[in-house]
Amino acid sequence: MRQFAKGLYGSLFASSTKIIPTPSEVPNHIAIIMDGNGRWARKRFLPRVAGHKRGVETVRDLVKLCAEKNVKYLTLFAFSSENWRRPQEEVSFLMGLFMDALQREVTKLHDNNIRLKLIGDRSRFHKDLIKQIKVSEKLTAKNTGLTLTIAANYGGRWDILQATNQMLKSKRLQEGEFVEDDLTPFLSMSYAPEPDLFIRTGGEKRISNFLLWQLAYTELYFTDTLWPDFDKEAFDAAINSYQQRERRFGRTSEQLTNPQEKTT
Repeated sequence: MRQFAKGLYGSLFASSTKIIPTPSEVPNHIAIIMDGNGRWARKRFLPRVAGHKRGVETVRDLVKLCAEKNVKYLTLFAFSSENWRRPQEEVSFLMGLFMDALQREVTKLHDNNIRLKLIGDRSRFHKDLIKQIKVSEKLTAKNTGLTLTIAANYGGRWDILQATNQMLKSKRLQEGEFVEDDLTPFLSMSYAPEPDLFIRTGGEKRISNFLLWQLAYTELYFTDTLWPDFDKEAFDAAINSYQQRERRFGRTSEQLTNPQEKTT
């Protein structure tokens, strides 16, 4: 459900710490850390890059599944601000793979009414990649179906800091203390509601500097399934887990009145 904040600048979606969102049986917004590409390849005695290539196919399949289930927002952590620490040859391959995927997939996304957004610090990207990102976002900007967000060179702390700096640089600064609604419009994902469901594949159980502000009341789901193996069955298992949760947002179980808020 859309809620409109009433801060200095306004925001399309309100914070879950300010109001109680209306849960739905299927998550409106799913955020995923796609982990396990390298281990998937190693298990098959393949180079790590083979796992990344296979991972792109999984993304394609997942986008289709989300559209079919009427998920409104899908956010994928493709490359963190810490991933630059990886071997240079792997980083170079990932940048090339990102460029290739944009060029090959954006027309398909557009034809299926999917809006593409990219969040993260673009300053370290090659100018050709920056140009392709802008072209892709512009082409799909008016689409009204699923919003697919790719987080690349993104970090949750970076997001909060850049939002704070933008807020402070604004000419419309207010007197007195700032509140959440003043900062929210400057966050990278101000155009989307907070994620209902966070999924991390690959067996690790941490959020790794991903959407630190936005995950405040998100349901967390961790699976040992490696990302290239994350198929429809694995996705349905994550959705089923979400549907078993009580989304209390600080309340007690006895206070829940909406059947979709209660454990099924």
